[in-house]
Amino acid sequence: MESKNVVRLPVFILIGAAACLALGFSFGKKYGEITPVAIEGASELLGLSFTPAEKDSMIGTLTSQRRKYEGLREFKLDNSVTPSLIFNPLPIGFTPNQVQKDLDWGLPTAVELPEKESDIAYLPVHKLAFLIKSKKLSSERLTKIYLDRIKTYSDTLQCLITLMEESALQKAKAMDQEISEGKYRGPLHGIPYGIKDLLAVKGTKTTWGAMPYKDQEIDQTATVVTKLSDAGGVLVGKFTLGALAMGDVWYGGVTKNPWNLKQGSSGSSAGSASAVSAGLVPFAIGTETLGSIVSPSTRNGVTGLRPTYGRVSKNGAMALSWSMDKIGPISRSALDDGIILSVINGEDAMDRSTIGAAFNYSSKTDVKKLKVGYFKSYFEGEGAGSENNNEVLELLKNQGFELHPVELKTSVNPNSIGLMLMVEGAAAFDELTRLGWDDQLVAQHKNAWPNLFRAARFIPAVEYVQAARQRTVLIAEMHEIMKEYDVIVTPSFGGQQLQVTNLTGHPALCLPNGFNEEGNPTSITLLANLFEEEKLVMLGHLIQNTSDWQAKRPPMFDK
Repeated sequence: MESKNVVRLPVFILIGAAACLALGFSFGKKYGEITPVAIEGASELLGLSFTPAEKDSMIGTLTSQRRKYEGLREFKLDNSVTPSLIFNPLPIGFTPNQVQKDLDWGLPTAVELPEKESDIAYLPVHKLAFLIKSKKLSSERLTKIYLDRIKTYSDTLQCLITLMEESALQKAKAMDQEISEGKYRGPLHGIPYGIKDLLAVKGTKTTWGAMPYKDQEIDQTATVVTKLSDAGGVLVGKFTLGALAMGDVWYGGVTKNPWNLKQGSSGSSAGSASAVSAGLVPFAIGTETLGSIVSPSTRNGVTGLRPTYGRVSKNGAMALSWSMDKIGPISRSALDDGIILSVINGEDAMDRSTIGAAFNYSSKTDVKKLKVGYFKSYFEGEGAGSENNNEVLELLKNQGFELHPVELKTSVNPNSIGLMLMVEGAAAFDELTRLGWDDQLVAQHKNAWPNLFRAARFIPAVEYVQAARQRTVLIAEMHEIMKEYDVIVTPSFGGQQLQVTNLTGHPALCLPNGFNEEGNPTSITLLANLFEEEKLVMLGHLIQNTSDWQAKRPPMFDK
């Protein structure tokens, strides 16, 4: 692939002299030579000022540094190579619980098999698990139901990249055979599912949703996929994502919201959320760096769990931001998300950012003993979704919870710290920018990756380190707020909580809580302390057992 960013030989064109001078290149000198004028232009971008003597003194050092950049660029780095500096979200003095207990999901002891296949397709995982274990429903039949629905609806939704029909049916038959032999792997035994197409699976394309990689095959299977397979899961397809994990625009189109086909499904876990909402799978795996589980879960009216940073291995996943990427489930219920998380969580020698921690969910734990706070100011006023958000607070009060008002205040600015994502993304896709492949991405507006990656080249390394240091302060301050409570309830997009908690690595559960005036789903978010996702599942399960928001189906696909 030809590069558009190639340094040319010296050119002497009188017409271009003024433009060259403006860029700091003196007329008659070699193109790209570092001069005091060039340093002045660069320093203005950085918000710094140097004396003429200081600028002159820097020329030799800057020239040497640029040669080192060129040396670095001669070595090809795969996206899978992680930095040697590993982000750790744990505040000083905090250690997650290491004592793993037996899990007790309180699964139903009786579930009737619906007559209509659409009703079967919309059952949550915890009910499908009973039907399969009790042999009322075979994995093969269930898998065929979902495969048929994918074939029927995926083109309409533009949510599918790869259908894995043959391997899925083979796995389903094998799972049925095991049950006939008395072997049962657990609640995901024989359950079909899908994944976001930034997770590698041997023998399939892993496109990252982007044209430059649409034929890419990675000779690896992501750790989360291996774990789900070992638990008996049946992988039926790889779903779309907004190109390189932004939005819902991918190389094949725009993934649609099943509730409103004129609207994109949001992203970047666009296909995963759309497919679950439309009943094409009971659950799918998504990822979040800065809202990519929460936002599509909201838009599509499904339940998404963003785990604590380091809870789930990213081995085999596309890297966008090594210090912010998180992998989690999108499903029809909080309980389902908990079941899935219990399978995919855990340390992984192939991902040095993983942190060992217990995940202890028990249906016997008294959820009413949770201390629940809420970000009070985010519930005030009459903004979008405010009525639905306050209905959740009323529901909790009616269930006997005392709700404690909390304010999210930090001394550092999370917007400034967010430049770390831009730098890491630009580094992860360095060649995309330098070699001009970014022109192939569909989205080319000012806030799309091509422009953001280019602009990120001008963020100084010093400021990146300073942002990382301020992030340490943010982690400590968020820990001080959270440690007084088991769960904090917040509007999903209230204030800066989404940005703050993605930077600090805190877990979040996004739940449907009704519809807006246009008939589109809305959501509420529950936050917990680091590595305490079981409390999110407990409270989310209670909310969903005492409401029917999550049970609603998009009419076009309820057939």
